[in-house]
Amino acid sequence: MTSQQLARKSLQTRLALAYAAGIYAAGVSVLVFVDVSLVSVQSAAPKGDPSPGVTTGTGKGISLSQLLTGSAVALVILIPVALALGWFVAGRFLNPLRAITATAKIISAGDLHRRLDLGEPTDELTELGHTLDDLFARLQASFDAQRHFVANASHELRTPLAGLRTLLEVALADPDADADALRSACQEALALGGHQERLVKALLVLATSERGISRRDTLDLAQVVEGVLVSRRDQATERGIDLAEHLTPAVTAGDPRLIESLVANLVDNAIRHNHPDGHVEITTRTSGTQVTLTITNSGQTIPNDQIQRLFQPFQKLAPDRSDRRDGYGLGLAIVNAVTRAHHATLTTSARPEGGLSIAVRFAHASAPRLSLPLAERPTGRSPM
Repeated sequence: MTSQQLARKSLQTRLALAYAAGIYAAGVSVLVFVDVSLVSVQSAAPKGDPSPGVTTGTGKGISLSQLLTGSAVALVILIPVALALGWFVAGRFLNPLRAITATAKIISAGDLHRRLDLGEPTDELTELGHTLDDLFARLQASFDAQRHFVANASHELRTPLAGLRTLLEVALADPDADADALRSACQEALALGGHQERLVKALLVLATSERGISRRDTLDLAQVVEGVLVSRRDQATERGIDLAEHLTPAVTAGDPRLIESLVANLVDNAIRHNHPDGHVEITTRTSGTQVTLTITNSGQTIPNDQIQRLFQPFQKLAPDRSDRRDGYGLGLAIVNAVTRAHHATLTTSARPEGGLSIAVRFAHASAPRLSLPLAERPTGRSPM
């Protein structure tokens, strides 16, 4: 017998004892009430002139000692009766709970599509069943998303490895390969290795962000943005994109590395998914108990029904494109994870003239952390 079965039987035993105690107490109360009533009637009747139909201590009827003896016998008999009734009632109440437990074990064994589907009557156990069904649905969605993520990650990691292997096999199989050909093959191999290194780094950042923050330091978003822009200005200049910044102090608390990664991915997204002679505007400001980072960029028009999907890993506006300059579909997924880890709010809107406007609202460093709003499910476009 397993520990779970022992715990279940122990619960039924405790419930049976509780019900039996209630039944026994009710029986004792009835007997006491009847005995007291009979004793009071006997005491009130005059012994010298007994009234018709009234039993006295000297007449034929039930004596006080017989009454007490019969009551004692009834109380003894009531003990097993109360226990049996208590056990029966406890079992009837626990049967639905046992059914829920058995079905939950089957579902947890791998059949996530199955549900409890408890019907009438509507009571606390039915409400528990509905709650578990909702939980199983969320677990199923989470497992499906995880399997999809693993499949995509495996494909993205396997593709450069296959390309690298093919490149090396071709170079080694060419008997006439000279130094220039081998040097070219090495350069392509380095490019493929750099691609895979960036992908692995993005996956590690995403995993770290989803795990949550392990440190919380005070930092200024304006300074973080300035540091990121220094390393992105040359890239923006090459693409003919104008970077405009309107930075005012915006002090918050969080993990500096994760917040820097959030800013970097937002800036990279705005530069990468832009058009020549486009613009990117970055703003930081403080408003009450919140600090806000806003990035607005020009670019192609984005359908509203595509915005939410593109915040999932490996999702891009044009997934069939093979140009790695468009990234891996992880950038805004990282932004989403970092936002949630800091209990911030992420909102995204598609601009009618093209491009995106993304705002991330953190709590001010002086604001209590418990007052932070939960991160909303964002809508936006994938940058990497």
